[in-house]
Amino acid sequence: MQPPQYTGFWRRFAAVCLDSVLVVILMAPVLYLIYDHDYLHWYISKGELFNVFGVWDLILTRALPVLALLAFWHMLGATPGKVLMHCRIVDSKSLQPPSKMQIITRFLGYFASSLPMYLGFFWIAWDKRKQGFHDKLARTLVLYAPDDYSQQSLDELIKQVS
Repeated sequence: MQPPQYTGFWRRFAAVCLDSVLVVILMAPVLYLIYDHDYLHWYISKGELFNVFGVWDLILTRALPVLALLAFWHMLGATPGKVLMHCRIVDSKSLQPPSKMQIITRFLGYFASSLPMYLGFFWIAWDKRKQGFHDKLARTLVLYAPDDYSQQSLDELIKQVS
């Protein structure tokens, strides 16, 4: 068995960017339908992290993404961005999927990672196991696991597609 391949800072950053773009693509049209151009004008001129335009803004840009994040971590061990970047979140000792408590701790650890000046996220670049503060708190790792079909026979691959 080969040692785990830890996911580095830039691959994880790319996954976060992909997730952010996906949220904007999904939520912007809905918010525009609800609030019309007033929302866009407000967001450009006064939009800040803790400002909320209305109840739908709160639900669609704060609550729903958090619930989706936790659900993806629980069901897939990764967000869509991490899936596209061939990454998965695992327990740091067993390398198995994280527990629900680890998932919640990891999410809450994001707040610790963001203070001061996102140092806990940048820490991924220097850590030998590529763990951010949130990973250390939750005892999780993010592993790089590219699809490797080289050891499978053609028959096995055809069965997977069928």
